[in-house]
Amino acid sequence: MVSQKKRIWGWYFFDWASQPYNTLLLTFIFGPYFAEVASGYYLGVGLDAEAAKAEAQAYWGYGLTLCSLVIFFLAPILGAVADSTGRRLIWVWIFSIFYVVGAYGLWWVAPGGEAGMLVWAVFFFGLGFVGMEFATIFTNALMPTLSEHDDMGAISGNGFAFGYLGGLIALIIMLLLFAESSKTGLTLLGIDPLFGLDAEAREGTRAVGPFSAIWYAVFMVPFFLWVKEPKTAAQPLQIGAALASLSELVAGLRFRKSLASYLASSLFYRDALNALYAFGGVYAYNVLEWETIQIGVFGLLGAVTAMLASWLGGGLDKRFGPKPVIAGSIILLIVVCLVIVGMTRESVWGIAMDPASSTPDVVFYICGALIGAAGGPLQSASRTMMLRHTTPEQATEAFGLYALSGKVASFISPLLIAVATDMTGSARLGISPVIGLFLVGLILLFWVKPRGELA
Repeated sequence: MVSQKKRIWGWYFFDWASQPYNTLLLTFIFGPYFAEVASGYYLGVGLDAEAAKAEAQAYWGYGLTLCSLVIFFLAPILGAVADSTGRRLIWVWIFSIFYVVGAYGLWWVAPGGEAGMLVWAVFFFGLGFVGMEFATIFTNALMPTLSEHDDMGAISGNGFAFGYLGGLIALIIMLLLFAESSKTGLTLLGIDPLFGLDAEAREGTRAVGPFSAIWYAVFMVPFFLWVKEPKTAAQPLQIGAALASLSELVAGLRFRKSLASYLASSLFYRDALNALYAFGGVYAYNVLEWETIQIGVFGLLGAVTAMLASWLGGGLDKRFGPKPVIAGSIILLIVVCLVIVGMTRESVWGIAMDPASSTPDVVFYICGALIGAAGGPLQSASRTMMLRHTTPEQATEAFGLYALSGKVASFISPLLIAVATDMTGSARLGISPVIGLFLVGLILLFWVKPRGELA
């Protein structure tokens, strides 16, 4: 018999195991590396440096748009099917395979390739990304089985803090032992990448894919050993009935003003945050001309602040509820985005800086710390707010809707960034749609009841 404490810790390990997909692949290692590879390709076909960077950012944006469309169409259906059968863990197993295969496949994304290499990169990244997102739906749906309702805020915050700690440690290992500087070929520790990896072929950086896959496989063991579903009578798979239940839930939103407002609000602000994560490292490479190791250090700083703030935010969530935590985090992120959009190496909104000095780098490091400090509590409190609008019996279906609400804007936000980047020819100005998404999310939060509709 697994104790309650073990079940909770096992559930925490999903966040620990899966966080490297966000930390290493999406934001700080593979995302910027993809921008480097794609920029090199576009330079090779005759574009100038700025145009090549803009095209690389747009390609990344369109790729993320396609991934998000898949999640948009399938997430609520899978959630409804899982609720109809009463089974969640089998889906975590299935999408864990997607995660591992997708992440491992990124090893073959080498520099200097043809256009097909970019397609390969987006395909395997998308496979793992979809696996992570779908697995998250089903692990979130297991939350109500872990403890009493009033403890969910603290459990959610601790889970995110533990996950960020895992991401932080994984990033440190990559920077010290594997990811090489494009200039020196050495890691942050000043050594060649381990295992004889070829720095010239960027094998140290490319190892981030297999590393993330192995990390996930190893650290999901406690989850699968300790997290068990409540025993329920086996139910046959009835897709028609599941979709009918989902349609009824969606139709019922017109009678649930607080839940509808929250889903609409989170649709915008969560995806604006995802856009920051998806394009932060790419922005640093394109606008500030950082290389992998600098971007990784930026990630370390953001991960530390996210970890600490998630723990603190969990306490604030438990004391004051999730709504004030969400609103405060959004406001801070809007301020940070205004700085980022108005920033170059020469100035911040007209305030001159010496481009050869460390001042532009320090400003962006501060922005990274603040994104982590706001992003961690925002995600944790959002999960708690969703729990306040559902029941254990409908948890998977509700979190399928929650994922759907995020993925509606998730395919819109990278699309907006890609289009804005194409239209302006500027990687910096291409980020500006994120500000509007945060503002809309903040306004819609006004109609959300602090304790949910089920209190």
